[in-house]
Amino acid sequence: MLISESALRTFTESVFTAIGCSPEHSRLAADVLLKSDLRGIDSHGVARLNGYVRLWENKRININPDIRIVHQTATTATVDGDAGLGLIVAPMAMRVAIEKATQYGSGWVAVRNSNHFGIAGYHALMAVEKDMIGFAMTNASPLVSPIYSSERLLGTNPMCYAFPAGKYPPVVVDMATSAAANGKLEIAQRLGKQVPEGWIQDKQGNSTTDPHALKSGGALLPLGSDAEHGGHKGFGLGATVDILSAVLSGANYGPWVPPFVAFLDPPTDPVGLGIGHFVGAMRVDGFRPVDEFKSHLDNWIERFRSSATVDPSQKVIIPGEPEMDADADRRAGGIPLVDAVVKDLNVLAERFGINPLD
Repeated sequence: MLISESALRTFTESVFTAIGCSPEHSRLAADVLLKSDLRGIDSHGVARLNGYVRLWENKRININPDIRIVHQTATTATVDGDAGLGLIVAPMAMRVAIEKATQYGSGWVAVRNSNHFGIAGYHALMAVEKDMIGFAMTNASPLVSPIYSSERLLGTNPMCYAFPAGKYPPVVVDMATSAAANGKLEIAQRLGKQVPEGWIQDKQGNSTTDPHALKSGGALLPLGSDAEHGGHKGFGLGATVDILSAVLSGANYGPWVPPFVAFLDPPTDPVGLGIGHFVGAMRVDGFRPVDEFKSHLDNWIERFRSSATVDPSQKVIIPGEPEMDADADRRAGGIPLVDAVVKDLNVLAERFGINPLD
């Protein structure tokens, strides 16, 4: 089913309003989710709406949080999200980072006591709008096993770097540090498909293509999959995100991260407060004039796009390019939703007295 951006935005705002969010917070939360759907990242858009409602039902989200800075220097801060929606907490933290960067050249904010924050790209791109380089990362539900382990100790722990270009769209490197994001498993489950080798292992540590393996005690693998294919690098990246997001901020880390997924229970022995994020902004003109940087990044883009390829029918894809193409297509033609997602959303519509999607 194709749904227009405006219709899906109105629907999503209505759900957040129905659970008690203020109009301002409802608009912001919906904007974060819609940005994901528009950019073609279907795993983190409105398909996750039911999950946020579930957290609210379980009293794990504070709908009216007192988001505050609890520690800061001129260029750094720690923000306590007061158990609010990560969709609200992270943009507010990024605004703090941007304000510090505006005054001092860079700003870095660690966040504790938050929840799932949607796509990292949303927050990093806030800095790009100010001619800054944006950074955003978060730890997440413990679903990933380190190399050689059968335990789920890390999240998919995404990280994003966003760079402003001149005549071209920003370069946006937005990725999970696991072999695949859990949302891609959820998509495969809805479609009744298997997943590629190297994404997950079963409870015994054997490779499997069953997208339901996590619910049976299995685990996602780090980026690179196994030791022979560089999985230690993915483990290192995931560890970096966990340490910056949580050990630094005072949030929960490793296996103590409160899960977003329904099949895991929150830990009974937390080591911190909620989920953690880490965001940052750096002024380009702190290094060289903005126009010079953008001109050279445009040149970088053009050179990589013109690279000789093994297959003439293929081309080098610049990070963030597929998402920008999807955004243009979906704003014009509508956002595609699979039947299972539409069904879940219409259950919410019936529950909250909202007009269903049709």
